[in-house]
Amino acid sequence: MNTIFVAWQDPETRDWKTVGRLNRDHEFFRFAYTEGAKDSKNFKPFGRMNELDAVYKSDKLFPLFANRILPKSRPEYLDYMRWLGLNAENHDVMEELSRSAGLRATDSLEMFPYPEPVGENNYEIHFFSRGLSHMYKDNQDRARTLCQGESLYLMGDLQNPHDKMALLMRTNDPVSLIGYLPRYYSAEVCQLIKSNGVENVKVEVEQVNVNAPIQYRVMCKLTSKWPVNFSPFSDKQFQPLAEITSQ
Repeated sequence: MNTIFVAWQDPETRDWKTVGRLNRDHEFFRFAYTEGAKDSKNFKPFGRMNELDAVYKSDKLFPLFANRILPKSRPEYLDYMRWLGLNAENHDVMEELSRSAGLRATDSLEMFPYPEPVGENNYEIHFFSRGLSHMYKDNQDRARTLCQGESLYLMGDLQNPHDKMALLMRTNDPVSLIGYLPRYYSAEVCQLIKSNGVENVKVEVEQVNVNAPIQYRVMCKLTSKWPVNFSPFSDKQFQPLAEITSQ
């Protein structure tokens, strides 16, 4: 896991913008703002990283990200690692951020990874079901009974006022809604469906955390073949305002 994006929610419009990109090479972390940071007059730079057109370099994880890594001293640490499906003693901080989305109750930021081909040129992402807290109780109860490896099916939510490409997840017969694919993957997955066919884009339950907060309740895995010439997150908003190099 070498690249993570930062999404920010505009407090006025409630729209989400991709505003930053964290890269890691062998020795250093590098952060740059992306084109999405210029899409809202309400966006303010993070902390001391106050120049939108600069690249910031550090041999340690920047505070913006480090503050979202749960300390091992916290009593819920082992449970938290289990919810994320990570080894408590041996895991990567970038992977922790990508699994947890860096969620905090005190701000409107989310973090998500740049997908890289795995195995025999496959597209694979792990994510938690979104919006389950807004579903009916019957849907939430059904989510608790999901089994590892159970298939979920994607369906468009065409009249969603916040995301015209929103993708709901449902169970098979009897149908029950299990929340949404994270919004920042909607366009990507629609492109995969167009390239590979809907039957070749598979979503399955990775694990169910019955006692976790609802945002960590259902972890899913989506897999598909990596299409020829496919470039994830190639839209303008994801592009860094300053070139990130390893030099």
